[in-house]
Amino acid sequence: MLWFIGLGISGFKSIPNEALEILSKADIVYLEQFTSPIGKSDLTKIKKATKGEFKLAKRWLVEDGSEILKNAKKKKVVLLAYGDPYIATTHIELRTRAIEENIKTHSIHASSSLTSMIGECGLHFYKVGRIATIMSEMKSLTTPYYVIYKNIIEGNHTVLLLEYNQDKDFFLDPKDALNGLLETEKGQIRNVISSATYVIVASRIGFKDQSIISGKISSLKKIDFGKPPHTVIIPGRLHFTETDALKIFGQCIDEPYDNTEKTKKISIQMMKKYVPMVREALEEVIPLYKGQKEFQGILENAELYVKDAEKFLEDGQDEVAILSIGYADGLVDALRLAKGLDPKM
Repeated sequence: MLWFIGLGISGFKSIPNEALEILSKADIVYLEQFTSPIGKSDLTKIKKATKGEFKLAKRWLVEDGSEILKNAKKKKVVLLAYGDPYIATTHIELRTRAIEENIKTHSIHASSSLTSMIGECGLHFYKVGRIATIMSEMKSLTTPYYVIYKNIIEGNHTVLLLEYNQDKDFFLDPKDALNGLLETEKGQIRNVISSATYVIVASRIGFKDQSIISGKISSLKKIDFGKPPHTVIIPGRLHFTETDALKIFGQCIDEPYDNTEKTKKISIQMMKKYVPMVREALEEVIPLYKGQKEFQGILENAELYVKDAEKFLEDGQDEVAILSIGYADGLVDALRLAKGLDPKM
């Protein structure tokens, strides 16, 4: 028998009575701390509530899973985890393997910081987009950067989990995460992150000393966010009820505003750049073919492709718009080459 039990977000006091009863009857209780730390006081209380063997489970032990599964075939085994037990994909994979090996599994769910913090900030949960993790290595920030980009384009909020290393007792500071994103912007140049980007930092959600501080990145750089864990949220399109709640539920250093206004789709950014360039090149090449009827059809087609590109973009057909401006660009380049001109504009 293998139980997956969530501790909730408020430590020992948030453990359901049903879970406490199971802990008292279990032969072995594994407590994993690699997804989030657990305070010494709560750790002591959990140990006291456990009548059987109590073991702290490192990441490798849960990921490997062989010891846990081997014991669960003959004994009552519990895997305890902060928040909800199935927020971590490692736990889902372990349960899948257990069922494949004919081990009975049961679950006791609990609140998760991921879901709780959204409500605590006053945001609408259905507007949360893909979640990403920010690590301390700069080269790894490209992925979360594009997650933010895609979420903002769709008007969604981005939850950014920050690196936690149990073995080194390391938590990535929110300010370091934000500085990393600013540096990533310099290389990507998609107008996703700037010092004016509005950000929420949710700290120690579920604990007595929880705090929610929001403002522009330039303002948050001056803040001491206190003890971890912290989570960074980059809002997308804010409904007025979200803005009102955010002001009341937390500390707003700056007036909340919509991050989606400054970030445009890559297709729109490309069109903004290439349409004027192609038009300018077309206007330059038209006089060179004055009176040459055999080329008038090509010139007309190039002009029509430019107009079609703008219309397709307006209708939301981004891919076709890019193709159309590409066709126009190709025709203009060919006409320039025919006159011995450099096709580069």
